[in-house]
Amino acid sequence: MRRPLVLGVALAFCAGLAAPAQATFGTVLPTLYRNLVAYYDFEHPMRGNAALEQDRGRSGTALSLINGGAAMRVRDGAFRRSRTSLQLKQVNPTTAGNDDWKAGLYSETGVPTLRPFNGARQASIMGWVKMTGQNPAPNSNSANPDDLYGAIGLAGVLSGDSNGHAVRALLELIQVDGELKLVALARRVDGGDSQTFAAAEEWKKLLPDGEWVFLAATFDFDTGAMALYRNGKPLMGRYVVAGDPWKLEGEPEPDLASATDPRGIKIGGSYPQNTREGNACNCRVDSLMFLDRAVRPWEVAAQHRFTR
Repeated sequence: MRRPLVLGVALAFCAGLAAPAQATFGTVLPTLYRNLVAYYDFEHPMRGNAALEQDRGRSGTALSLINGGAAMRVRDGAFRRSRTSLQLKQVNPTTAGNDDWKAGLYSETGVPTLRPFNGARQASIMGWVKMTGQNPAPNSNSANPDDLYGAIGLAGVLSGDSNGHAVRALLELIQVDGELKLVALARRVDGGDSQTFAAAEEWKKLLPDGEWVFLAATFDFDTGAMALYRNGKPLMGRYVVAGDPWKLEGEPEPDLASATDPRGIKIGGSYPQNTREGNACNCRVDSLMFLDRAVRPWEVAAQHRFTR
């Protein structure tokens, strides 16, 4: 199952920063075009390989649909202009393996087309999510049948030294003080500490089963500010880690993310190199956007209205 991953990375390298703005016309707010590094609507398979998804953003970073291939595209658009979305799921809850349906790409040497996140000052992740099964999923890596994963993977950009799990910027659900929470999580420095901004509201109220929800997370590596949004509105929350986990105090200024190319993108779980299952999500995603600046609150609201 790894050959499509290698091919996907190779195609991404060749594509360059070439995607035209009109590729997103009608589905992406025009003010976001310039910073839209990668955009996946799951309606554009690569010619000759339907297990790869075209990037409609400016980087041309092809995405691998891992383990399920073309069957992962389902007729269930999140909004009226969308026809299909991507089904993510756990396949064998009782077997330790790597057959979960997820998406992404991975390269140990970094992904050149994701270079806008190299030394980035800001970032954002936005997209539609619909829960479609048991979440969190059973932990297939545990011998205890009652053990569940401690997180539900949604979407993230990997750090420059990632093993397929560590991230530079992430939208996910994780355990915070023993309770599962919707979070924005980021790591400014490769190998350094992460900071988490956790939504205050119960996650099942934010993401009820069977309902499409528009989520956004923004990150400012210079100021340390992070934010979460649901259906265009900001969510109340708190920073989980005390002190200065991003090492923002002191020179040099401004504070930027590590000057390394991210090792890839993960969607629906960890390890996009498909070496193991981790934090599987029984859900669907649609119109995922990865941007190299913090989207402004009015733009999040406008983007939500733009696609209704």
